[in-house]
Amino acid sequence: MNISTSALQEKNAKHLIQSFSDLSYIKNPESTHIISKADGVYIYDNDGKKILDSMSGLWCVNMGYGQQSIIEAVNKQMKELVYYNNFFGSSHPSAIKLSEMIANKTPEGMNKVYFCGSGSEANDTVVRLARHYWAAKGKPSKSVIISRTNAYHGSTMAGASLGGMSAMHAQGGLPIADIEHVDQPYYYDACVEAGGKIDADEFGIKVAQSLAKKIDELGEDRVAAFIAEPIQGAGGVIIPPKTYWPEISKICKERNILLVADEVICGFGRTGEWFGSGHFNFKPDLMPFAKGVTSGYLPVGGVIVRDDIVEVLADAKQEFAHGYTYSGHPACMAAAVANLELMESTNILHQVKNNTAPYLGDKWKDLESHSLVGEARHLGMLAAIEIVEDKENCKRFDNSAEIVGRCKNFCYENGIVMRAIKNKMVIAPPLICNNEHIDEIIAKVWKCLDLTAQSIK
Repeated sequence: MNISTSALQEKNAKHLIQSFSDLSYIKNPESTHIISKADGVYIYDNDGKKILDSMSGLWCVNMGYGQQSIIEAVNKQMKELVYYNNFFGSSHPSAIKLSEMIANKTPEGMNKVYFCGSGSEANDTVVRLARHYWAAKGKPSKSVIISRTNAYHGSTMAGASLGGMSAMHAQGGLPIADIEHVDQPYYYDACVEAGGKIDADEFGIKVAQSLAKKIDELGEDRVAAFIAEPIQGAGGVIIPPKTYWPEISKICKERNILLVADEVICGFGRTGEWFGSGHFNFKPDLMPFAKGVTSGYLPVGGVIVRDDIVEVLADAKQEFAHGYTYSGHPACMAAAVANLELMESTNILHQVKNNTAPYLGDKWKDLESHSLVGEARHLGMLAAIEIVEDKENCKRFDNSAEIVGRCKNFCYENGIVMRAIKNKMVIAPPLICNNEHIDEIIAKVWKCLDLTAQSIK
């Protein structure tokens, strides 16, 4: 028997603490959306409302909902081996198979994979690995990890510390020790500060140099690693200028610090390449990942580690005292294996890179003709629009957060999920979206922008 939406909302308010939510919903139960089923690129609320999920859940359901091959692979695995751990010299076939499949997609010299349960856990592991590596090389003073302002690297203590979001740092005594932050490569934000468009290539080099300055300020002998998303996701789909990553790579190499590409959002096809670092053509030392590796069907995270780093740890002949109960969980591994096999058999990366992403980009750019849109940017199956009051002078509304909140609500009412981030609206559609789905996204975005503009007037 189906439970009514109001009854579910009441039970939700009574018992469930929701993530990243204003807990006032406890006194306002009807504010919670109850999603009851999904298929393909659509989700359905408990009243049957059909909604195009242009956020892929949380940037993760890349291959869409209801893929039977993944479901069947998990079912088969659970009949054979429902659980065993990767601790104390143990392993199992599904973890071995997945690690080999991932290694076949990584840059040369990156053949080692550590598994965990999420991107947050992966980034905690990065902190442990980077510091342990330098200690094993006889340089324990190299313990500082540098990240960027407005970055997102998870919500555990280490993950949230690595992230550069002030609202998160204001809760729970963050950041932890030896975490530093430098400028983000947010081109449009720099245009806002300048009161108009500036040279993107010059900006890319200038903002990269903030890393060099920070390393020099701290001392190279204290810095272990620099971590960054190839494209900042939760920060607002911030795509760096083309000059940024070459300069960052050069700085890390010259100053002997590890370069960490957080591939949690960009990894496994989001940019039309297996990894975002591949799109920008730079070679990291560590690559944390999660989300798209299973298309969200079951939780898997991990870190891909350069071979010579692992060799240093092996030569130290010391146990790496780190692990999670569900690292390499057999059923989760099976979901990831089936997901990667599905991606390969459908040649989805070719489809994204050569068809749907360019089509989305062309249609998305047209949104810049709307009175509220200062910039419409896009890369792969990621896109954002900057909501502004004055397009010519890149001036935002004083109440931008309220306005994008209205736009988000209009989106849900009109059958599309978009994410509101401060002064931006963003999407990350499933990779399986076809051009008709993209047309539907664009039409609904136009409508909701118009409704938002009318609400301001």
